[in-house]
Amino acid sequence: MEPRENNNGDNCRMRLDTPLILASRSPRRRRLLEQIGMTFHVDASDIDEVVPRDMDPRGVTEALARRKAEDVAARRPTALTLGADTIVVLDGEILGKPADAREACEMLRRLSGNTHVVYTGIALLHPPTGRARTVSEATSVTFGEMDDEEISAYVASGSPMDKAGAYGIQDDRGALFVERIDGDFYNVVGLPLRRLYRTLRESFSDLLSCAK
Repeated sequence: MEPRENNNGDNCRMRLDTPLILASRSPRRRRLLEQIGMTFHVDASDIDEVVPRDMDPRGVTEALARRKAEDVAARRPTALTLGADTIVVLDGEILGKPADAREACEMLRRLSGNTHVVYTGIALLHPPTGRARTVSEATSVTFGEMDDEEISAYVASGSPMDKAGAYGIQDDRGALFVERIDGDFYNVVGLPLRRLYRTLRESFSDLLSCAK
């Protein structure tokens, strides 16, 4: 987390004074939490990710993030649990993880030359104090034109298969498709770090302290 000053005026780094549980098996979210120096444990949720079709994209990500956090918090009642969910939306349609290589190619053809929106919902639950906070972030991403050869090569790498919208902006080849981004880059990767930081500061400040 960002440095802040303690009462003596010295710079320090934020840390949580309670266990943090990441309710996700996403390696990308793990890497992002490690990047900002957070200590945490992984306890992935296996909830059914079905939501009402008439729910708006923000509602979808927030509902799923909350359900994941609740699922894990039930067996981790003394910790702070973080749930997260990311979706890609193109022309009002949610593009989830592709079922197979053919669907991955179809998704990438649709994204080619168009702008889509990536939504990530995050939920923080702290059973000992009964606190819960759910928020979301949206980032617009514009792809350049991609030909079938480029798409096929990327899908053949296997990287798109576990990602919403069939691409990862952090991938070597996936990054080449992105022409423009408007918003939080880390949100597209899978965890909006600034939003997470602000939510911790605003709603769980008593669980934070400084570490030299």
